[in-house]
Amino acid sequence: MATATRPDDGDRVLTALRHHLNARREVVAGVDDRVDRLAGLLSDFVLGGGKRMRPRFALAGWSAAVPEDAAVPAEIITACAALELIQACALIHDDIVDASDTRRGSPTVHRSVEAAHAREGWSGDPARYGVSQAILIGDLALTWADEMLVTSGVDPVALGRALGPWYAMKTEVLSGQMLDILAEASGATDELTPTRVNRYKTAAYTVERPLHIGAELAGAGPATVAALRRFGVAVGQAFQLRDDMLGVYGDPQETGKPSGDDLREGKRTLLLARGIALAPTGDADFLLSVLGTDLDAAELDRARRVLVDSGAVASVEAEIDTLTVRALDAIDSEAVSEHGRVTLHALSEAATRRRA
Repeated sequence: MATATRPDDGDRVLTALRHHLNARREVVAGVDDRVDRLAGLLSDFVLGGGKRMRPRFALAGWSAAVPEDAAVPAEIITACAALELIQACALIHDDIVDASDTRRGSPTVHRSVEAAHAREGWSGDPARYGVSQAILIGDLALTWADEMLVTSGVDPVALGRALGPWYAMKTEVLSGQMLDILAEASGATDELTPTRVNRYKTAAYTVERPLHIGAELAGAGPATVAALRRFGVAVGQAFQLRDDMLGVYGDPQETGKPSGDDLREGKRTLLLARGIALAPTGDADFLLSVLGTDLDAAELDRARRVLVDSGAVASVEAEIDTLTVRALDAIDSEAVSEHGRVTLHALSEAATRRRA
């Protein structure tokens, strides 16, 4: 019986990423060794950690449309692994937008570059230099992702099918990110805005489109693609809601980020919108007053209690459960193979019940 990702598939994804990064860095090294050292930060970031959720979902989409005993060709592994470079770009840029100091328990890329500037005693503002170079490192990841997909060796017809959702995914995630920033700046407190952000910044890019890409690489029929996309939207939204919960209540030892970071960064999440809507006026005003500030321990503790006592936490947990059931219902048909359903069940658990 199939599992969420066969152990060797995860190793093959990592190997494909290492091979591609090393090959592209040879080009960068030909420009200047100093630039290659900056590109090395991207290699370290990509190869040093992460859940590889997007390649895993893409491989699940491919697997759901092929016979159970079908071996995954190297070119499919490579094509799906390219999604991890899209993720690297998004995270590096997201950390700049959020002014985050840590990611996965280590300094963010822009902070690492900033620190190097300060150590060398170079002229100019170290923080500005760090942000400037990190933007370019993220752009490099995006460029290398396209190269990795297009040069993967996938059959040109299959590649042509996959490029539609690939390009759509990139536009959707950028649009969702733009809406997210707009929501923070405008002080949005409605539920529709974070729901739309979740749909396009996270659900489409994390689950729906990777599944769609994998299915197109396999030549899946319309019914299979439709079922996988319905599953992907629901699980992707649940994934983001779990992320919102971890952003307030997560253990820093597991998440790699300070506890309560979403409140300090002023994130306009569905959890926050529910808390503001359900809490008594005084508590709702308190949440708004500390949002986007450097909360001390007492303020963070009170904000957490408000979200629990108002019923916002229970409401979001219930919504995660509802979305997960909806996702599993979407693939409960002959359009998705039995072994594909087993894999997707396991991945839905990994996405929605995680602690990091």
